[in-house]
Amino acid sequence: MTTTIETPEAEETCAYCGSSIFDHDPVCMRDCTDDCGSPTYFCNYACLSSYIEEEGLTVGNACEWSPE
Repeated sequence: MTTTIETPEAEETCAYCGSSIFDHDPVCMRDCTDDCGSPTYFCNYACLSSYIEEEGLTVGNACEWSPE
């Protein structure tokens, strides 16, 4: 699985809040379980975290942990 690295456009906005990503600390995410489609940009980790929580993206995806 390979991907190319490209700098986003200057006017790229956050997928969660709509702010300009370059006004903050941008984060780029790709879904590489599905052909590494187009990147999704978030202006910071707070927006990424909120997006993950609201979309329920961790439900059923976590490894089972046991202290033993």
